[in-house]
Amino acid sequence: MSLEQKVMTELKAAMLAKDEAALRSLRAIKAAILLAKTSEGAGGELKEEDEIKMLQKMVKQRKDSLEIFQQQNRPELAKKEEEEIAVIENFLPKQLSADEIKAVLTKIIAETGAASPADMGKVMGVATKELAGKADGKTISMLVKELLAR
Repeated sequence: MSLEQKVMTELKAAMLAKDEAALRSLRAIKAAILLAKTSEGAGGELKEEDEIKMLQKMVKQRKDSLEIFQQQNRPELAKKEEEEIAVIENFLPKQLSADEIKAVLTKIIAETGAASPADMGKVMGVATKELAGKADGKTISMLVKELLAR
């Protein structure tokens, strides 16, 4: 079942349950899918990796907004962002833990022969491809810096 079909099924269930948070989030996902499908060069189809990238981008935007709302002491807006993040993350593959990411990064560092922080670019190139959809880029970057600084 495609992402669009899953979203439509969830949307119907949310409407019946009168779940405002889920409705808001699912409508945002549906709108993003339609935009991506009708964008130039898309050809009306979305590949699974493009869907994952789109969902990750949506989560990142909401996390950034959440951070701002928390800094500005706006709990009502922060709560909305948290609810949307939870709904969107249901459609993403399970994220790896920090320990699991470190294990993969250690292997990549050994394969690329990286020895210092100057080799971060080599490691990040391989790591972002291998961990696409499974880990946040910011987390990967932070762990690579930590591992190469040793």
